Amino acid sequence: MRIKKTEEQLFKWLMIGSTSVIVIALLLIIISILYKGLPSLSWEMISQTPKGGFYFGKEGGVLNAIIGSVYLSLGATFIALLIGLPVSLLMNVFLIKHKHIINTIRFFLDLSWGIPSIVYGAFGFTIMIYSGMKSSLFAGIITVSLFILPIMIRAMDEVLKNIPMGLMEASYSLGSTRSETAFKVFLKQCSTGFITAILLSFGRAIGDAASVLFTTGYTDYIPTSLNQPTATLPLSIFFQLSSPIGEVKSRAYASALILTIIILVISISTRVISKRYDKHKIKF
Repeated sequence: MRIKKTEEQLFKWLMIGSTSVIVIALLLIIISILYKGLPSLSWEMISQTPKGGFYFGKEGGVLNAIIGSVYLSLGATFIALLIGLPVSLLMNVFLIKHKHIINTIRFFLDLSWGIPSIVYGAFGFTIMIYSGMKSSLFAGIITVSLFILPIMIRAMDEVLKNIPMGLMEASYSLGSTRSETAFKVFLKQCSTGFITAILLSFGRAIGDAASVLFTTGYTDYIPTSLNQPTATLPLSIFFQLSSPIGEVKSRAYASALILTIIILVISISTRVISKRYDKHKIKF
């Protein structure tokens, strides 16, 4: 008994220590961004595109990168959702009796999830070279959608795995088909978890720089079509931090603060929407 209590206390303190490290690291990152970025943050940074000499400390802002990040992330998340939702429902409704097939799919999804984003960027760049495609918003959307697709499918899959088998059996007993069970029962039951999966994927899409480094290009203008290059906030931060000018480096932290605020707003909005969809869930 003494050994078990000692083991329990050991793991308890390990969990507390790990949580404390994560919380402290997060707080340090936020404090660093606020301390260095808040003095450089202004309405001009948010509302204007870069002017001549912006990267030398002159006037302008990062509106092009903000709009470009939103365009890129929304497009990639939408494509990933169109593919990921049917796949996750296929795994947990239509293939529920074929465990070996489901486990194989999950293995490859986990493997794809672990591939660094720069590899997806290199893959997208290779496809661009062979297809003759130029760096553009469309190329970035396709590359990022491939990058976040395993994340979205596995997140939705974990939500669907927690649905009791009794709910599926009850749906079948009432005469529902597999498609009706998937899209009318499971979809409503897991709506909150699906929104969280979409948020997770969107956050990875808007915050990643490596996968778009070779595919989207960079421009000081807001794209008006899918064939034009586009700027993103992570790339804007990267280029600003590379500058030897102190004022421009401070603007990089301001851009990071803008990106953090965008993700925070989306997170809060998602939680509010999730509560509204909770009324469609069947309570057990």
